[in-house]
Amino acid sequence: MTSSSPETGTKVVHRRYVPYSHAHYAGNLVDGAYSLGLFGDVATEMCILTDGDEGLFASYDEVQFKAPVRAGDVLEITCELIRAGTRSRVMEFAVHVVARGAATEARPGAAEMLAEPILATSARGTVVVP
Repeated sequence: MTSSSPETGTKVVHRRYVPYSHAHYAGNLVDGAYSLGLFGDVATEMCILTDGDEGLFASYDEVQFKAPVRAGDVLEITCELIRAGTRSRVMEFAVHVVARGAATEARPGAAEMLAEPILATSARGTVVVP
């Protein structure tokens, strides 16, 4: 265990490129479950950081899909510990699109960083640790 009492406000941030192999719908859209999987990744790091264990997800609350995630996006996934019980950890999650493909015929691989990140998915979740 890395600390005896996890501190609320602790944050974990990941960045991930969304490969085209994950496109599931027309317009290179990625399904919503992709974001939930990313939340599992940051929650795992949070549990390792605060408790020295990977933890197990118990539930998601307040999941909201606010904007599309597309293949070719670069995502920033954040996790913040908002409550720590004896064995439970409540976390808030967000997926922001920070870069998006901007392909043209002349530059099919073109992409650009967004001036303002787009909030794509948010949720609250509870994880339990031993």
